[in-house]
This record gives sequence, C-alpha cells and structure tokens, in this order.
Amino acid sequence: MATDPLLRQGPDSTDLVLRVGPAGPTWNVLTSAGPALFTPLALGVPTLVVAFWMALAGARASTVFVVVGVMAGLGYLIGWLALASSRAREILRVEFAPAGVPASLRLVRAAGPDDWLPVKTLREVRLTHTVVEPYRGDCKPAVSTLTLELVVRGVRERLALPFGGDPQRLANELKALLGPAGVVVELRTERSTRDRPQPHSGWTSGGSASAGSGGG
Repeated sequence: MATDPLLRQGPDSTDLVLRVGPAGPTWNVLTSAGPALFTPLALGVPTLVVAFWMALAGARASTVFVVVGVMAGLGYLIGWLALASSRAREILRVEFAPAGVPASLRLVRAAGPDDWLPVKTLREVRLTHTVVEPYRGDCKPAVSTLTLELVVRGVRERLALPFGGDPQRLANELKALLGPAGVVVELRTERSTRDRPQPHSGWTSGGSASAGSGGG
C-alpha cells in the first residue's frame, strides 16, 4: 500500500502524480489561453515602434490602430499555439498497472496519455535530492528540491517533483513497486551551502572615507 503522497494507489493502477489536473488536447489548449496574453505585451515595444513610424509617415490614426490590433492579435495567436505545443509534452503522472505488481506503464501528458508499454521498457528511475543549506548565521532555511529521471525506451525524461515529503520513503516504495520487474531505482542526495553575500566594496570604502574625514 503506497503511503508517499506522490504515489496514489487506485483499484486498477498505482500512479506517480507529478502535477494534479485534467489532461487532454482541448484542456491543454484552453489552459494555455490565459498565459498567452503575455505575448502581445512582450511585443509591445516593436508594435509601438511600427505605430510611431506609421504616424510619422502620415498614416491615418484608424490605419495605425488596425495595424496595431492585427499585430497584437497575431502575437497572441502565435504565443497561444507555441505555449500549447510546449505544454503538450509535459508529464502529469506515470501510471503503473495493475496496482499490485505492475506489468505495464504509461505516461500521461498534458495533451493526453501515451500508449501503454511493458514495464520492462522502463530501464531506470533516478531520484536526485538537492539540498542547499544556509551558511553560518544565515536566517533563511535550507531549500530542498527533488528531481525525477525516467529512462523509457532509451529516452530520458527529467521532471521536477512537487517536493514536500521524504525522498528515501519515495525511493523505497518505488523499489518495492518496480523491483520485481527488474527496474533500477536510485536515490542520490547532493548537498551544498548557500553562498554568503559579499559586501559592496564601493559602499564600504565610501563609508570608511566619510568616517575618517569627519574625525579630522
């Protein structure tokens, strides 16, 4: 029975949930519509330059407004399609079926699920737990991230996990789930210390000079 929050066991499959949400091409296109609004904003400067030169050339205000509107509309449409295309390959979850001893798996992407594959096509599962610890005297807490790498049919998929649990427990449960199929599950922990901010040399030297002149 899966106890890690990222592993959810249902009647038919055990799912490794990377991101919660519905999947499908229609939903992917719809959810990309909002963020695509930033594309016309990013093209704001070129659009204003075109409008400025058209105004200098003596174009009517109505013509300028039409050209600006067309450029903004095209920018939005291109950004919408590009964003939907890039999100389509994002993996939402990995399904292993049947739930107890899986014989097959499939990747569920934002655009919909891939085909079911034999679980033995999953050659490797690697978890990398990265911990950035505070330096001495730092008030900020340590920052932990967890990255998952899957090698499926020779293709490596690298995914950032919504981390908030115990990476060792997740690794142990994945080993118990996939070990009978001969899938290698590896956990690697990388620790480092956050860089101490360097004092601004110009500000320090200026302050010293002011203090010296005041004392004289």
